[in-house]
Amino acid sequence: MISLKNDSIGKLLWDFSMPAIVGMLVNALYNIISRIFVGRGVGSIAIAAVTVALPVMTLMMAITMLIGVGATALISIRMGEKKMDEVEKIAGNATALLVILPFLLSLVYFLFADPILMLFGSSPEVLPYAKEYVHVIMLGAIPGAIAFGVNNFIRAEGNPRFAMETQIIGAVINIICNYVYIFIFNWGIAGSAWAAVTGQTISAIWVLSYFLLGRSKIKLKLSNFKIETPIVLKTLTIGFAPFAMQIANTIQQTILNQTLSRHGGDIALSAVGILMSVSMLLLMPIVGVSQGAQPIIGYNYGARNYDRVKEALKKAIIAGTAMATFGYILLLLFAVPVVELFSKGDTALTELTVHALLTFMAVMPVVGFQIIGSSYFQAVGKPIQSTFLSLSRQVLFFIPLLLILPRYLGIEGVWITAPIADVLAILVTGTFLFYEIKKQRKLALATDIQS
Repeated sequence: MISLKNDSIGKLLWDFSMPAIVGMLVNALYNIISRIFVGRGVGSIAIAAVTVALPVMTLMMAITMLIGVGATALISIRMGEKKMDEVEKIAGNATALLVILPFLLSLVYFLFADPILMLFGSSPEVLPYAKEYVHVIMLGAIPGAIAFGVNNFIRAEGNPRFAMETQIIGAVINIICNYVYIFIFNWGIAGSAWAAVTGQTISAIWVLSYFLLGRSKIKLKLSNFKIETPIVLKTLTIGFAPFAMQIANTIQQTILNQTLSRHGGDIALSAVGILMSVSMLLLMPIVGVSQGAQPIIGYNYGARNYDRVKEALKKAIIAGTAMATFGYILLLLFAVPVVELFSKGDTALTELTVHALLTFMAVMPVVGFQIIGSSYFQAVGKPIQSTFLSLSRQVLFFIPLLLILPRYLGIEGVWITAPIADVLAILVTGTFLFYEIKKQRKLALATDIQS
């Protein structure tokens, strides 16, 4: 059994991060494969439709992360404090919210689908494909939220392997169903959406079985599903940072799609759809490290083991940076053949996408520091710092640059926005962490004196 208190930090980081990394990679891989199937089975306009759908899906992810990630951080801290009754109340309240909020968001979407998709950058040609895709995706909003949100609780209680299995099961089913629904059943772009919903539904059943069949330390009891305002407010406060980041991503994607449509047309939307899939595959291992480090940092922070907190942060940053550097080398070597998997012989789309990808990801080797640095503050229950750092790249830098640079540089201004925003966000995160580490030293010294 894993001990967050006594096992070595290196071992814990490996035990928690590797399952998260594998799960993240599998999910990113299924996104790539589904986009390849869409591009080859339907056409490049369908990739543009999925790109338009991305802000809607990001909004759904924002709601899921608001509850799931916020509750998970709080669960880790309360488990470190040995408050299991409160842990189960947090889990019950969060599960109830993971049903209610996605339902409400889906209702709003179905009432205003056309104006929403047009706002998110759809052209008249792309709109029918986007509607066909998103309508199905929103039908699976609740099982998708449960599959992601509740799965985090499993990781928090010390079973990262099962959490990884959940992600792998959903992704594998999604990949298989994508092929069957598109190429055998000829369901077109709707087939890709139905594949996602099928994978999410089975993942949700798998996650709930873990709790309902007695395998978990945390028990999901109906009595804890009754909403308690203090618990919800604390969960929302801690989860606000990733929620705000996803909302900022939605705004960013909306402005990005509109800018691309204006300066590059539907081919530029298709290029960004491919770019997002490939960049997700490269960045997901870093996110996996940050997820793996979170319960280690949160538990030891709650237990006031500040030296272990610092060690976990340091090793997570080193691991994240190494993975980012390796991913960037792979990008330089294989950008063209990877993009050609999507473009189906479209030379113009291939050339545009490869140039965009290499420019967009130009400072990738140091991006891991920013991702893990901002997630640290979330893990220790400091939502203000975490929110500010999570939003710094999108709100402070990326969106303003995106509104300014393309006016003077055209489509090239879109591509160079990302590396500039990354560098500025890294500098801000480094400043915050510098002062936080100084504070941690004082807390560790005070703890040693008291003991």
